[in-house]
Amino acid sequence: MLEINRIRKTFNAGTANEVRSLQGVTLSIDEGSFVVVIGTNGSGKSTLLNAVAGTFYLDEGSIDIAGTAVTRWPEHQRARYIGRVFQNPFSGTAPTLSIAENLALASRRGQSRGLGLALGSGTRARMIEAVQGLGMGLESRLDNAIGSLSGGQRQALTLLMATWLKPKLLLLDEHTAALDPRSADQVVRITDRIIARDGLTAMMVTHSMQQAITYGDRLVMMHRGEVIHDVSGPDKRRLCVNDLLARFEEVRRADLLDPSAAALLRARYI
Repeated sequence: MLEINRIRKTFNAGTANEVRSLQGVTLSIDEGSFVVVIGTNGSGKSTLLNAVAGTFYLDEGSIDIAGTAVTRWPEHQRARYIGRVFQNPFSGTAPTLSIAENLALASRRGQSRGLGLALGSGTRARMIEAVQGLGMGLESRLDNAIGSLSGGQRQALTLLMATWLKPKLLLLDEHTAALDPRSADQVVRITDRIIARDGLTAMMVTHSMQQAITYGDRLVMMHRGEVIHDVSGPDKRRLCVNDLLARFEEVRRADLLDPSAAALLRARYI
């Protein structure tokens, strides 16, 4: 469903601030797969999601979504295939509009944006049902401004907006990182439920080792713009937090070695 082939991206090339964010990343993700992406700060995990979303153009490589070559498509054009939730609970929504109006906008992604017909009685009934499914008691508050809600409530609604039209691909960029632990747990459980219910293909970047082992059917670890681990199936299900911490420690140790020794150490885990 998603084909990422040898993509490369360097920012500020040829300057003292040069950053080689992606260095030949190749991934093939099947339809319906839920892939969790982890890595240290600066490993390239969020840059990978931005590359798929079309936030910038690649230096090299290609990206296909659902059999369509989108490598040269701008971000707004890829939005017909992609739903996205950002780290900041205040991104992706119009804070002064009501919950219902925000959902109406989401329901007309890629179409004209008038709200009159979008808020008809049939659509409103569907909104009530969908919001009720979040389990947050917001179904009676559809006319409240979305900006008046807590971060967890708003992030859950942003997730609902991103999946309203059942996108080909759902991108989740540390979407619980800014929430308190209780809200983060609630939102990630809602996320998992929606992905399973709708059979969505999803990529979730997270810093949470507990989330990484609990959710998804595949785990990808990145370091210095490369994929260094790719675990799925029974191997993924057998992972525990200590396994991931040990692998991060191996990467840290490898970075302290000379290049040839580091390459040998990393090769043990690829």
